[in-house]
Amino acid sequence: MWAAEAPFSRSGSWREAEDEQEALRWAALQRLPTVARARRGLLRSPAVAPGASGAGGPVEGDDALCEVDVTGLSSGDRTALVDRLLADSGDAEQFFRRIRARFDAVHIEFPKIEVRYEDLTVDAYVHVGSRALPTIPNFICNMTEAFLRHLRIYRGGRMKLPILDNINGIIRPSRMTLLLGPPSSGKTTLLLALAGRLGPGLKMSGSITYNGHHLNEFVPQRTSAYVSQQDWHASEMTVRETLEFAGRCQGVGIKYAR
Repeated sequence: MWAAEAPFSRSGSWREAEDEQEALRWAALQRLPTVARARRGLLRSPAVAPGASGAGGPVEGDDALCEVDVTGLSSGDRTALVDRLLADSGDAEQFFRRIRARFDAVHIEFPKIEVRYEDLTVDAYVHVGSRALPTIPNFICNMTEAFLRHLRIYRGGRMKLPILDNINGIIRPSRMTLLLGPPSSGKTTLLLALAGRLGPGLKMSGSITYNGHHLNEFVPQRTSAYVSQQDWHASEMTVRETLEFAGRCQGVGIKYAR
């Protein structure tokens, strides 16, 4: 694990001797058994060079190379190590290229996930008619019914509304899948179901698997993410001004004048 060179690094025979010592340490690690070699490493830490100051006292010098047990690193050392290895320079493309180069150097393939859903059905239980209006009496009745349902005394007068009805599909790895549908057709519900983020008021049946593993075998929230859309509109702008602003954001093109 290499660190960036300091702007004012030592040179000459001192630097050559240090490089030679570092090469000897790496060679010694290579001769260790496989298990021991996998747990040992060389890390650079700030060193103190005695007698380097004008008064003869110790001052901070270049980073010293020390052998450490990777399995025994403290939380702070692990964080510093990860920050050093995955330091972000601000360029996202350069960052991902560096990560890809590290994977290729050790012949590790990026993990790929295939999502399958079979006989997926999502139902919602809602009130209809005037009972669905957001009034104070309805709110009181809803809270009372929820309490009685929790005690399994009264099931309530709600109706079952199917959102997704027995659908099947496969989301292939390393591909972009476009989901199209009219408003209120269940697009958001499908994505939430696949990400394991359905609300408690919805009842789901069917099978969802990630590489053959069901949602109850792992934590899907750590494997997938759902990013909801947020429509922000400037309330001070008219409809015409909003459309003109959207057209300008698209840039000059065949649709700019429309």
